[in-house]
Amino acid sequence: MNDFEMMGLPAKLVARLANMGITEPTPIQSHAIPHAMNGRDVMGLAQTGTGKTAAFGLPLVSQMLEFGKKPEPKTVRGLVLAPTRELAGQIAVNLRAYCENTPLKVGMVVGGQSINAQISRLSRGTDLLVATPGRLIDLMDRRALTLDACAFLVLDEADQMLDLGFIHALRKIAAMLPEQRQTMLFSATMPKQMNELAQSYLKSPIRVEVAPPGKVADKVTQEVHFIAKAEKTSLLVELLDKHRDDRALVFGRTKHGSEKLMKTLVKHGFKAGSIHGNKSQGQRDRAIAAFKSGEIMVLVATDVAARGLDIKDVKHVYNYDLPNVPENYVHRIGRTARAGEDGAAVAFCSPDEMGELKAIQKTMKLTIPVASGRPWEPAEASAKPKGRGGSRRGGRPGGGGNSGGGAPSGGPRRRRRGPKPGQGGGGRKAA
Repeated sequence: MNDFEMMGLPAKLVARLANMGITEPTPIQSHAIPHAMNGRDVMGLAQTGTGKTAAFGLPLVSQMLEFGKKPEPKTVRGLVLAPTRELAGQIAVNLRAYCENTPLKVGMVVGGQSINAQISRLSRGTDLLVATPGRLIDLMDRRALTLDACAFLVLDEADQMLDLGFIHALRKIAAMLPEQRQTMLFSATMPKQMNELAQSYLKSPIRVEVAPPGKVADKVTQEVHFIAKAEKTSLLVELLDKHRDDRALVFGRTKHGSEKLMKTLVKHGFKAGSIHGNKSQGQRDRAIAAFKSGEIMVLVATDVAARGLDIKDVKHVYNYDLPNVPENYVHRIGRTARAGEDGAAVAFCSPDEMGELKAIQKTMKLTIPVASGRPWEPAEASAKPKGRGGSRRGGRPGGGGNSGGGAPSGGPRRRRRGPKPGQGGGGRKAA
């Protein structure tokens, strides 16, 4: 009897896991599954890439197998909410794998796809539905489904839902759910608002925490280059050129900037693609499929890809632009070193990003090792860097860091404000 059987999972499900090559539970699974199997509400905190989907998915499937009959038309028996289309898609793929050769049907409703086709599928009733909040509310408003019979609710990456402003949508959805239900909330980070969310949705939850919030996988090596903004692209090309045969994710801050960077990389001979909020769902799906297959080796993305991409052999993650929300850095670099593999996370920091870097290091409670350059001084961080061909104050590898003397030319300027959390690839529109 293996550990999954000892947790009370049915033999058919354990056998299915074995066929998938899953025989030993991860720490979050070992801690969360037994409580979930007992019907308890669970609040799970674990770093990304540690198997949170199975931690809630296996108990869901196990308990729903006991229903023994098909769902009624337009009803949903179990609901999993995710903040982005990509994450919803990844969850649905995993749940369908667990449900193979069972009567259970897994549905998915997200924006960017035909709502009429989704209405048609929902009319037959759904065992497990994976949804983004915005599209789910659209369907509820059209009376395409009812949540009266929903016995299970899962909020995955709930912290990002708060960042993207889904709180009002979540309240509206919760009002349509039965009081008697099992609720599970999973996240890799724990912002202060999470306690309020947990109190609103969960009843006497068991808190399962297998790693401090903000902690990244142990096998991720991190480094930061202090470099002028105008020099970022040439440094990225230089670093990517050293491992053209490895998959690499490059994160930008804006949709337009990410698309422009992707086209620049293509001109330099890289097999590159992009995903962001200006792409249709079909375009995003095709880019991810090409990245998985090796048709493209560099994927440039906004934070729409910071969660939900489960590709085991991503060796390198580049933070071309640092995120405004420090927790998103944790999720970004969690796309590498998955399932026990090694990975490298490289950050570029221009003068106007020192605030973001400090917030990231404070969240992670560590100082990221410096690969080149020196941390920008306050005067430098508030001054305007020289234009193209100007100062490399942060320094390229071997470039001597701040050896040029005084601060970059140009007087003080107002700090450019980045997009609010959820912009540049997130928010309800992107879902």
